[in-house]
Parts: sequence; structure tokens; C-alpha cells
Amino acid sequence: MTLLGEPVLHSLCEPVTDFGPSLARLVDDMFATMYAANGVGLAANQVGVPLRVFVYDCPDDEDIRHLGHVVNPRLVEADGVVVRGPEGCLSLPGLEAGTERYDHAVVEGVTVDGEPVRVAGTGFFARCLQHECDHLDGTVYTDRLAGWRRARAMRAARRAPWGCASG
Repeated sequence: MTLLGEPVLHSLCEPVTDFGPSLARLVDDMFATMYAANGVGLAANQVGVPLRVFVYDCPDDEDIRHLGHVVNPRLVEADGVVVRGPEGCLSLPGLEAGTERYDHAVVEGVTVDGEPVRVAGTGFFARCLQHECDHLDGTVYTDRLAGWRRARAMRAARRAPWGCASG
């Protein structure tokens, strides 16, 4: 798992151009890594691969489970009420901060087979979609925090057992 402070987490990920077996293996490996860490979403750069891919197995606020992956995702809608809610990240294990996100999000992209996919979510799932798209643009959720919230989160990251050189 790539941890906060590693450059790949703060860099724009490249579009996927090779839709061969290695992409399918990457998606399978990402699901395995996400499940092993008890996560609900994982971006490729969180496993050190700077490609525009993310996986998810995430409930929405009504406990409806959403399971899938998106290659070359684009956040095409993020609207509705802005909600500050608890947000964590597998690249910052054990840390959580109140982060503002829209209550509705739509992501478009393709599958590992190159088939178009459109994923829409509300509540917690909308938060997940926005969080994973942010990762692929080089943004970690702590980058969205301001003032004392950001300072507190960064102090906690520096004191974490896994350590954080920067962020």
C-alpha cells in the first residue's frame, strides 16, 4: 500500500491505453488489496501504479452495495448538498477527518474490456466516487481540509506508526 507522503499519491495518473491481461490482473489485485485492508475503494496509485483506475465495494446511505471498477474515470457530476462527513483513506491507515463532499456524484469511464460505464451515487457512495477520482488527480482527502482540521490531520499523520514525511 502506498502511504501519504509518497510522490505517486500527489501526481496526476496517466490514462490507460493497454486493455490487455495486465489491466485485468491489476484490477483483480486492487480488489484483493482493498478487501485485505477492509476498504471500500482503492485507486491504482495507492498500490504504486500511476494509472487512471479505481475499484469499489461500497454501500450508499441506504446500505445498497455498489461493486465495480472504472478505468479512465471522469467525475462528470458532483452536486447537491455539501456534507461534511467522516472520511478515511487506506493510504492514511487509522486516520479520519470531517471532509466536505457533494451528496451526489456521477463518474463515467470504461471497464477493463473497454465497455462504457456510468456510475452514479448518493451519500456515502458519492463520497467514495469523489474520493477515488481525487486520488487519480493527485489529491488526498487531507488536501481538501483547511485551517485547524488540516493541521490536526497532518499532525496525526506525522505521529502515525507508518509515519508521514510530508503531505
